[in-house]
Amino acid sequence: MSQTYFPYGLAGTWKYPANIRFGPGAIAALPEACAAAGMARPLLVTDPGVRALPICDKALKVLSDAGIEAGIFSNVQPDPVGKNIDDGIAAFQNGGHDGVIAFGGGSGLDAGKSIALLCRIDGSIWDHEGAFGDVPADQVAPVVSVPTTAGTGSEVGRATVVTHEEQQVKKILLHPAMMPREVVADPELTLALPPFLTAATGMDALAHSLEALSGPFLHPMSDGIAVEGIRLVHDWLPVAFRDGNNIEARTAMMAAAIMGAVAFQKALGAIHALSHPIGAVHHLHHGMTNAVFMPYVVQFNRPAIEPAIERLARYLNLADPSFDGFQNWILDLRSTLAMPHTLKEAGVEDPDFDRLADMAFADPNAAENPVPVGVAELKMLFEKTYEGKL
Repeated sequence: MSQTYFPYGLAGTWKYPANIRFGPGAIAALPEACAAAGMARPLLVTDPGVRALPICDKALKVLSDAGIEAGIFSNVQPDPVGKNIDDGIAAFQNGGHDGVIAFGGGSGLDAGKSIALLCRIDGSIWDHEGAFGDVPADQVAPVVSVPTTAGTGSEVGRATVVTHEEQQVKKILLHPAMMPREVVADPELTLALPPFLTAATGMDALAHSLEALSGPFLHPMSDGIAVEGIRLVHDWLPVAFRDGNNIEARTAMMAAAIMGAVAFQKALGAIHALSHPIGAVHHLHHGMTNAVFMPYVVQFNRPAIEPAIERLARYLNLADPSFDGFQNWILDLRSTLAMPHTLKEAGVEDPDFDRLADMAFADPNAAENPVPVGVAELKMLFEKTYEGKL
């Protein structure tokens, strides 16, 4: 273990923004986390891919050995849709459960938190669209989150993203009571991540911290967290991509994911505003699309963010500590991680840029971009990203 990066070891318990049991082997504390959250009959929510992995059986055995028999709901697709949430609510109610273990990457975490939000009130998820702040906090089931990727940061978030199937629109659901009461963050659970998912989720974590740092609001605490989160990605994502069994790299990336999610309470921006409609319409991995859009949005935002990016480049100890040096680092990192450079390379065919630009403008993250964007600017960014005109 390198004393340069982890002088105090790889494990610890943090009280911010939730109670986080962090480090290799932390999954052993899952029963204690459930007890602390007040649940005795939890429903473990995940997706079919994670359900098939040994890490899911390991978590269930840890619970069973402690006398906790959890129910399982794994009918959650990538980018969960409303029906997934409705089906999960039925499973929660029919099983007489008293809490949710949200287990997985962004899909499992967001689905689990959404089920917890709506499981004690009537109607479909879309019956309550726009009224989530009106759900009484005492009607939201407790959540214990267990991330199995290092990117989304949803394990420490008050929001979820669910796709409306008919509208092909990603909806952001927000409620303060969706913040998990306990987080079990065990980087050993990410050792099974293949290189593509390691890269895509890691770029998602980078996008969160980068957009938070770039946001046009005063929030020095988020800025500090974002800068250190970016450093962890700079130092460790290529290592995790190259050697998935490097537990130090996996630990650093899990910390970076959590930090990105904490930081972006300040702001996100056009990277996410562009990514959400592409994901909803063309069904691409969110982290990968963030990676594709990143340098184009950074270049567009240059007039507003260049001083902050220059300070960041010095903190990262880049050979060229300038805006251009940072932009070149992003491009080199994407190349190292085998991320596509254009939407065309990512598999987008026959895009309707007018529709996508309208959707991006309606996304709440568009209003947080440091350089104001309208439909015309967002369409231009889609076109540049499609053709590779940086």
